[in-house]
Amino acid sequence: MARPVWSGALSLGLVTVPVELYPAVADHTIHFHQFERGTSDRIRNRRVNERTGEEVTQGEIVKGYDLGGGDHVLVEPDELDEIAPERSRRIDIEQFVELDEIDPWFFDKTYWLKPAKEDFAKAYGLLLQAMDRSEKAGVAKFVLRGKEYLAAVRAGEDVMVLNTLHFVADLRKPKDVMGELPSLPKPRPKELDMALALVDEMTAPWKPEDYRDEYSKRVEELIKAKEAGKEIAHEEEPEPSADVVDLFEALSRSVKNRKSGGQEPKKKAAKKPKQPELAELSKSDLDKLAREQGVKGRSKMTRAELEKALKAS
Repeated sequence: MARPVWSGALSLGLVTVPVELYPAVADHTIHFHQFERGTSDRIRNRRVNERTGEEVTQGEIVKGYDLGGGDHVLVEPDELDEIAPERSRRIDIEQFVELDEIDPWFFDKTYWLKPAKEDFAKAYGLLLQAMDRSEKAGVAKFVLRGKEYLAAVRAGEDVMVLNTLHFVADLRKPKDVMGELPSLPKPRPKELDMALALVDEMTAPWKPEDYRDEYSKRVEELIKAKEAGKEIAHEEEPEPSADVVDLFEALSRSVKNRKSGGQEPKKKAAKKPKQPELAELSKSDLDKLAREQGVKGRSKMTRAELEKALKAS
């Protein structure tokens, strides 16, 4: 079982729940050591004085901020330690926001939050259900490994989820990265209709288990083959076409190819389910449907009241 990377308390008003923070994502990147070709000699990185060529120990190194023109401001590690944020023992929720108001651009890493002890399960469960019903995320700040983070705390599947968020100052605007963007001509109505038809034809339920890291799989196959003294034959990629195609014709052919692939046309889900279907939905799904239908006061309704309001909407 994984060890928590942080422990402290989740605070909402006067309610405090001791919690532990666990990483929710595992890194499956295949890592390699470096060797000199033709030998079994490892290549290692060293900290070297670029003027003398001599290796320098970690204790002799200070940090330098580049001012430009070859000038630097030198800063001692102790000076950085003195102004570093104190190790936080609390995740203080400062406000709640609609979860869909947070642009995916802001999300960074994902963690799970669980109560530190069984004694705190009741308070933890209460906050979890409140977040689930409201479909809101709590915005908080906390310190992890000497760095201050902005975070969103939300309800997951039977557990709270904490997502670290980028600060606005960390996000770069497209023009700052790519320069001037090309002017985008307005598409013809029939081109837009055909593009929308292609999007509809390619729409399917989100099934993350259908997607795999194919590159890592090929790297593993390469390692196993070389270990066994075999060679892997690779197919040559086709040359990219330099022909300029008609956009409408390309979209039309794409739609036809999708339809002829033996797939059933996707039906759009009705916004309002029939009466017998409401009883089959979970409370969470009922809340979500009520939100989509604009049912007011849904967060305070019982299940029966929600069903009644949905039938009347």
